[in-house]
Amino acid sequence: MEEKNILVIEEEMAPEVVEDQTADAGEHLPEGAYDFKALKRGAILEGKVVRVSPEEILIDVGWKYEGTVSRRDLESMGPEAIEEIKVGDEVLAYVVNPESKDGRIVLSLRQADLEKEWRSLEKLLETGEVFEGTVTGYNKGGLIVQLGQVRGFVPSSQLVRLSRRDEDRALTREESRAKMVGQQLMLKIIELDRQRNRLILSERAATRIWRKEQKEQLLATLKEGDVCRGRVSSLCDFGAFVDLGGADGLIHVSELSWGRVSHSREVLQMGDEVEVYVTNVNREKRRIGLSLKRLQADPWSQVVEKYSEGQLVEGTITNVTEFGAFARLKGDEIEGLVHVSELSDDRIAHPKEVVKKGDTLTLRIVRLDPDRRRMGLSLKSVAKAEYADLDWRVEQAAMLKEVEREAEVQSEGKEEEEELTQVESEGAEEAPEAISVAESETLQSEEYEVEVASEGVEEESVQVESEGAEEAPEAISVAESETLQSEEYEVEVASEGVEEESVQVESEGAEQIPEAISVAEGEALQPNESLSTDDSSS
Repeated sequence: MEEKNILVIEEEMAPEVVEDQTADAGEHLPEGAYDFKALKRGAILEGKVVRVSPEEILIDVGWKYEGTVSRRDLESMGPEAIEEIKVGDEVLAYVVNPESKDGRIVLSLRQADLEKEWRSLEKLLETGEVFEGTVTGYNKGGLIVQLGQVRGFVPSSQLVRLSRRDEDRALTREESRAKMVGQQLMLKIIELDRQRNRLILSERAATRIWRKEQKEQLLATLKEGDVCRGRVSSLCDFGAFVDLGGADGLIHVSELSWGRVSHSREVLQMGDEVEVYVTNVNREKRRIGLSLKRLQADPWSQVVEKYSEGQLVEGTITNVTEFGAFARLKGDEIEGLVHVSELSDDRIAHPKEVVKKGDTLTLRIVRLDPDRRRMGLSLKSVAKAEYADLDWRVEQAAMLKEVEREAEVQSEGKEEEEELTQVESEGAEEAPEAISVAESETLQSEEYEVEVASEGVEEESVQVESEGAEEAPEAISVAESETLQSEEYEVEVASEGVEEESVQVESEGAEQIPEAISVAEGEALQPNESLSTDDSSS
């Protein structure tokens, strides 16, 4: 009975022992030893290059599988790309055919590169990173950007440049898109669908992110008093926005000019390049205040030197209010107020009864406060008698200045005439000297030609005489012969002068003898002729 129970216990324990032994054996096998995946077309495998040749690339993809790259793929890759692949390189391979006729796996590296590009694009979509892309084409809907083998599309609604670039406004949208081919754009992926081969990009989103980063940097580095250069990006009633290279700063309408400005369009245009002065940087509200007029001379700094109370000025009405009219002085940015009480001696209900915007009037300065930048003007005081003496003195001063100016002009004219006369006289003095110099040079050249001709004749005579003479002894040294030659040359030059003088004297004497004879004969004949005439008369 006990033996039977023992056998039953052993039989019950046997399956547990077998299971334990199987479990122990599985622990010693490598992880994934029993994993097996059936290969399917379109699968992406990681493998190691086993062999490379111009006709074949063999890749080990694991599970004792080896695949070959298709011939079509090799032809599309080219020999240079094949040479870059080395044995042992780890590559991605795309399964074109799980089993060919010869039992091998047909792979494609080009399709695998495309897969790699899609994977990198998916990472860019996840991280929201901004990248640069080159515009390769366009169509009616937008721009085409090629990212490796993947073609992306940027819709027109996601472009910044077509709407913000001032120089493109004269072009049609199609011409503007064509002009952007070849340009670099900052882009961000906003949609990706591999199944539909769809990749949508946005320049607006990328610019928004980039500008946010740039604004952080500008807010950290800019300080009050800095001078920056920017481009006008927007105009509005209360001022103008200037792009400082990633962040926009505001020029308030009161900071555009020292004079009155109704709208920013009166001073700036879209796209203008301007230099601006940083008035404040609010890092908490992330705002940058700019000024245009603070880089210009303050007209009120010289107002005391140019104007005085009682002076007559010309001004143009710029604004009419219930309490008066504002007038801008001619040739200046300063504005003064013509109070309603200074418009007319008569009682008026509103200034528009007397003046209107755009009128150019002669006004008188009645108050001047440079510290508060205030100037009071009057229309009714222009012809008042109390200012007659002042007006006369101002007029006399103006006339005196005009006379002085004319005198200066005349003196400058006289100085110019004197300088011109002096130049002409110097030229007249130099003319005879130039003539005499030219004559002397001509005479010298003629004398030189005569000397050269005479030297040629004498050299020929000396040569004839030397032919009959005996040759000099060979024992004379070269130095002595050169000395003798120089002495003979000096003697010849001297004899030439003597001979020329004697020949000249003889020729002059020979010419004078016939003349003397003819003169004597003429004198002898004259008395005989006189005698014959006397005889005939008798």
